[in-house]
Amino acid sequence: MDEGTVCLCGSGQIYDLCCGLYHSGKKYPDTAETLMRSRFTAFALHNKAYLLSTWEVSKRPSTVDFSKSEIKWSRLDIVKCKKGGSGDKKGLVQFKAYYSQRGEEYILNETSRFRKVRGRWYYLDGMVNSIASGA
Repeated sequence: MDEGTVCLCGSGQIYDLCCGLYHSGKKYPDTAETLMRSRFTAFALHNKAYLLSTWEVSKRPSTVDFSKSEIKWSRLDIVKCKKGGSGDKKGLVQFKAYYSQRGEEYILNETSRFRKVRGRWYYLDGMVNSIASGA
């Protein structure tokens, strides 16, 4: 992303002062929601290394392949969080991710599970609640 660009995660902050800090390794997300936001932005930017490094090791795939992806992620809305704070060990984040594919708009509604291991948050897995057409 260009310097000064607003971060795609929906925080309203500049990327370099938001998810850019996590993607560069300068900082680690302190909540499950922050990790969710940074992973959304990593998906949008095709940042495989960050996605894999923030996936809980027991569930981590061997690779993430964007070579055939036609999806363009555009927006993230956090619906609700259950636990996942800085003092918690587990957390749930329900979100809506907006994207386009082949000229059509879609909304992915998912609930993701997160786990804190040795002071760092990791994505465990997610359950798709719905995929809706139209934004």
